[in-house]
Amino acid sequence: MTFFKHETACVESEAIGQGTRIGAFNHILAGARIGERCTLSDRVTVEGNVEIGDRVTIGNGVCLLHGARVMRDALIGDNCTIVAGVRIGDYARVSPGAVVTLDVPPHAIVTGNPARIVGYEDVPFLAPAQVKIAENDHGSRETAVGGVRFYRLPYVEDLRGYLSFAEIGQHLPFLVKRYFVVFDVASREIRGEHAHRKLEQFLVSVHGSCQIIADDGDSREEYLLDRPNLGLYIPPMVWCVQYKYSRDGVLLVLASERYDAADYIRDYHEFKSLVKPA
Repeated sequence: MTFFKHETACVESEAIGQGTRIGAFNHILAGARIGERCTLSDRVTVEGNVEIGDRVTIGNGVCLLHGARVMRDALIGDNCTIVAGVRIGDYARVSPGAVVTLDVPPHAIVTGNPARIVGYEDVPFLAPAQVKIAENDHGSRETAVGGVRFYRLPYVEDLRGYLSFAEIGQHLPFLVKRYFVVFDVASREIRGEHAHRKLEQFLVSVHGSCQIIADDGDSREEYLLDRPNLGLYIPPMVWCVQYKYSRDGVLLVLASERYDAADYIRDYHEFKSLVKPA
């Protein structure tokens, strides 16, 4: 046997990875697959067709229902329930007592019943006040994520109201061929969760606010868009997630190309393999 099993555990599956430790009173049903160097604490139930990746840590009293998938290096706290068919992404963190009913993106931190995203693991946060830009209080600056730029756009105020604008070539770094608007997003929902092979995007919160995670496969950073004179440029081959929408949040996305389903990369493992080939 290449894994450790407590004498009180019932392990019906034959697909247990090397170096994995299975604690007391666990029940691993036939058809479950568990990767290498995982730790399953006590009183864990793993139903059939559940797949657990390498180096996953699972707390006491956790129940993983039929067909759930937990990707590598994830951490699940005590007394959680992972509903059938749900996928927990790489490096995700599930807080104790959470009931996870929807897929959890890579690196996300979730809590509650039903679980919702409250943050991302090890992601620096860049607030608008930190965007120090000269050029008459507008211009752009680089971020920690390759190619991503934070823009402070021109802003005009007079007795008639407020106006912010951007011009192609001066503020917008590409010709716009399409736009779409994201609105009425429940605060616990997320958008994005993909990268593009060729598409460039420019994001502006025209009402309310939302937060953006950008990931180039090496560096990740989080940004707050909370006013119409802030823009975020997302180049190709950057994984992007939008979440924490305010109730009145409206996000305008300007795109460099027309819609093309083949341009999307929706699997984080595929994205990582493309930007950081072995």
